[in-house]
Amino acid sequence: MNLPLFYISDVAAGQPEIELDEDTSKHVVNVLRMKKGEQLHLTNGKGFLLLTSIIDDHKKRCRVTVLNEQFISPASRKTSIAISLIKNSSRFEWFLEKAAEIGISEIIPMLCDRTEKEHFRFDRMQQILVSAMLQSQQVWLPVLHQPVGFGQLLKQEDIIATTQKFIAHCMPGSKQSLAQLVNASLPSQIILIGPEGDFTPEEVAFATEHFFIPVTLGETRLRSETAGMVAAVLLKTYPPAS
Repeated sequence: MNLPLFYISDVAAGQPEIELDEDTSKHVVNVLRMKKGEQLHLTNGKGFLLLTSIIDDHKKRCRVTVLNEQFISPASRKTSIAISLIKNSSRFEWFLEKAAEIGISEIIPMLCDRTEKEHFRFDRMQQILVSAMLQSQQVWLPVLHQPVGFGQLLKQEDIIATTQKFIAHCMPGSKQSLAQLVNASLPSQIILIGPEGDFTPEEVAFATEHFFIPVTLGETRLRSETAGMVAAVLLKTYPPAS
């Protein structure tokens, strides 16, 4: 996929021609200086990849004709990270970017007892994910949820049905290595990552009551956003279960 790749949320199968939105048109025509006849890829972030050719290089209403379309199946496993919002927005944005590049399926911002910040700019965070998806040449956009309370999240049916559930925390006690537990043969995994001050003992107890396995991500204490990134790598490398 060496051609430029762009995100158009409403791209669907069977469209003979597509008019690009103004921002995308400007990038194609003004920034990349593409002309009639040149080719580019479009995706809707839900598996569709369209090969197109420019038929009108208007800088605000660029139009393309569809030459080929294909559907790329999603990853066989659903990988989810539920992570507390953190005080420094730029650090949370960094985590989102890396999680998308790595190919995490779903990101759930959490509101925990020690979460210091609750403001969440969904549109901005979504755009960061889109940019990371395109930069890493993928056609599946991670599902981003609105922030949800810790207790409420653990009671949701899709979370209950997840086949492997982990919670990473820094408190003393018996914990296993996440790298040794992820099982590639199972259809879904989720890990909980806490805020700067870590989960409370009550939250950890509540998670274990809901069958979340306490895990460690390594020998050092990590920032929340770093822990999220490390967890993303470990989930996506899917080592065999020991």
